Amino acid sequence: MKMFRTISAALAAATLALPAMADKLALADLSRYLNGLTTLEAEFTQINDDQTISTGIIKIQRPGRARFEYNPPDDTLVIAGGGQLAVFDAKSNTGPEQYPLKETPLNLILARDVDLGRSGMVVGHDFDGTATTVTAQDPDYPEYGNIQLMFTADPIELRQWIITDSSGAQTTVILGEVETGRSFPTATFSITSEIDRRKR
Repeated sequence: MKMFRTISAALAAATLALPAMADKLALADLSRYLNGLTTLEAEFTQINDDQTISTGIIKIQRPGRARFEYNPPDDTLVIAGGGQLAVFDAKSNTGPEQYPLKETPLNLILARDVDLGRSGMVVGHDFDGTATTVTAQDPDYPEYGNIQLMFTADPIELRQWIITDSSGAQTTVILGEVETGRSFPTATFSITSEIDRRKR
């Protein structure tokens, strides 16, 4: 399963293009932003642990649902829904690899109630003069890994994240222009529907 690594030159270029911010964003404000983020759709660029690059479209419907549609030649599909995270490989006939969503760092932003002020959840809160970066983990299960979220301000917007999984592998996801308030069909985030569709 692809998880997330440091961004290097591509991220540096993306960060330079972002508008300047005055101060580090407070955890309470970031929690409020994430909890108010009902749906999201954006093109994304992903830097994998082996430094290869993938692109695609991400759709999120909080709580608990996400869909990563990768562009060719990748053709991978990742769906979070029903408490599971499923990775569909177009070249496999054995069905998706599945993991409990709560055991992945992605769950930290898909949870019904995001509280970055919870004791032990945030292990890093930094500001580089342009963006605020928050590194969060499940305080009850830090062994599941962590997610490093980067936000810009005026208005607050999630721009990228880096997920470090339980094996230490990292994957960076950089978001393009973000659209919110979209409506998605129920099947968009249904692992069962996707399995049935591929059997036809």
